[in-house]
Amino acid sequence: MTEDSHDHDHDHEHEHEHEHEHEHEHEHEHEHGLRARVTSLFVGHRHDHVDTIDSALTSSADGMRALKISVLMLALTAVAEFVIVVFSGSVAVLGDTIHNAGDVLTALPLGFAFWLQRRPPTERYTYGYGRAEDLAGVFVCVIIGVSATVTAWISIARLIHPSRVSHLGLIAAAGVVGFLGNEIVATYRVRVGRRIGSAALVADGMHARADGVTSLAVVLGAAGVAAGWSSADAVVGLVISVIIFNVLRQATRDIVRRLMDSVDPALVDQIDRVLREVPGVEGVTSIRVRWIGHRLEAEATIVSAATLTLNDAHVIAENAHHQLLHDVPRLSYALIHSDPTTDDGSSPHDVTGHHFS
Repeated sequence: MTEDSHDHDHDHEHEHEHEHEHEHEHEHEHEHGLRARVTSLFVGHRHDHVDTIDSALTSSADGMRALKISVLMLALTAVAEFVIVVFSGSVAVLGDTIHNAGDVLTALPLGFAFWLQRRPPTERYTYGYGRAEDLAGVFVCVIIGVSATVTAWISIARLIHPSRVSHLGLIAAAGVVGFLGNEIVATYRVRVGRRIGSAALVADGMHARADGVTSLAVVLGAAGVAAGWSSADAVVGLVISVIIFNVLRQATRDIVRRLMDSVDPALVDQIDRVLREVPGVEGVTSIRVRWIGHRLEAEATIVSAATLTLNDAHVIAENAHHQLLHDVPRLSYALIHSDPTTDDGSSPHDVTGHHFS
């Protein structure tokens, strides 16, 4: 017998408080020391610290707000850097400007996805529109790849056909401005993205963080030219492209995992533990969980006493669903199926078992 604990839409109206919950979306262990600090510049810290579960509408609104504020900051940064490119002819600053402009472009599909997933499910899209956010993440990865490729192409062309770089002080200033603007945006996007569970917004934040680090490389390029190394600016442009390609690898991995319904096994273990602690649950035989945009949905099969009435079994399934909503960050819905215990070794699924053998 199947116990569907609540209507899906009704679940999105609940908010639950949590203390010290950790959601591990990506499998990894903590790293310490210099290597971990350097790595964090490009991929960030991979743990979420969740205090509350926002509703789907609130999460989308937070994502939209993060995009609007960060786009304004990046647009101002890109304009300031472009003015410096016009005066200096620096390919390194041009590459940094392209990256910032790319970040502004990636906000468009993300903003559309956040808007679209606020629409209710329909008879055609019965799960809603949460997957639009993951598709937007694919577009983010494409933009990251294009910006890295363009920068590499321009840098190679500059190495083959050198040209004079001037206004070194302005170039250094552009690097500092680019770093500050991108790091502020990156910190904001990554923090909001992890809080609401948006892999696409986190990927966009990672892009901005890498751009901030490469902006510091622009300063090194200016210093190299000032010291007499005429190719320093173009070499720095190539270094920037390599860093961005590394960001592309990280972001693509995360988005592909999300599209393939990958979750951290620790999350499955947590759901199993929560279900087994519910009074009346004698066992848990299966658990499935996946991301729909930045919300989690789960299916689980529990085992309860065969002597229970239908109403009593439903109450146990309802309690199990309720406990999951309290204890699992960003879980918006869970379908709980209840199996009866058997003493003769038979299966409660004998009728349908041959379909899955």
